[in-house]
Amino acid sequence: MESRIQSYLRVAASQQRDTEQIGPFLGTFNRYNANPFLNYAIPDNDATPSLSDVNALITAYLGRKRKPRLEYVAKLAPAVEEALTSGGFTVEGRLPLMICTPGLEQFLRVPLGIELIVPVSDADMLATVTVQNEVYGDSTPSSEDVKRLQTSIAAGGIAVLARVAATGEPVGAGVCSVPANQTTEIAGIGVRVPFRRRGVAGALTTRLVREAFDAGVTMAFLMAAHEEEGRIYTRAGFSTIGEILHISLPHLQ
Repeated sequence: MESRIQSYLRVAASQQRDTEQIGPFLGTFNRYNANPFLNYAIPDNDATPSLSDVNALITAYLGRKRKPRLEYVAKLAPAVEEALTSGGFTVEGRLPLMICTPGLEQFLRVPLGIELIVPVSDADMLATVTVQNEVYGDSTPSSEDVKRLQTSIAAGGIAVLARVAATGEPVGAGVCSVPANQTTEIAGIGVRVPFRRRGVAGALTTRLVREAFDAGVTMAFLMAAHEEEGRIYTRAGFSTIGEILHISLPHLQ
């Protein structure tokens, strides 16, 4: 399962971003957005990088004005962390890697007064990226943000927007990345502050999983940023199978 997910992450990154092989690392770069979560490297399985490999990785990211950073399944490249820390990197977090397969998903109800839709119109697409940018602290969405969401959906990706049924006010959103090998990542689930702790995140997760499985996906995975998220995803039918390491070079962008 972990190898399948790491392979998927490499394929998805190649479809969504610029990439460069830097020694034993696949560097991925979003040319429009410097958000560290959209710019990170993935090591080869069983990689044993040298200090010169690490320095080359740093140079490649700084040359693009991006923070040197990696996200990867730690178990598949156990020698990498020590090489990175020797080069000045520090661990940001060790996130639970969670999966759900058909038949294990659980229904979490949509809160009263909230509706979930799959965005189709330009206005719905804009609302989706706007609420995600607000939740994750990004800048005001641009036409490029909307275009990338439209391109992802056209290629088989999925988005779900939560909104107030009576007024259409955006509440939260989440996406499934474009499937490959019947695998997808559920990501970007976010709920605006005034609407949190009502069950919106769980309902979004449930709907995204259902849409993915209906489209032929046989494994959905995600990373839980903290314990509260993990509890929500567990209730939605996800279970932890491993760990994703987030590690970066501090104080550099």
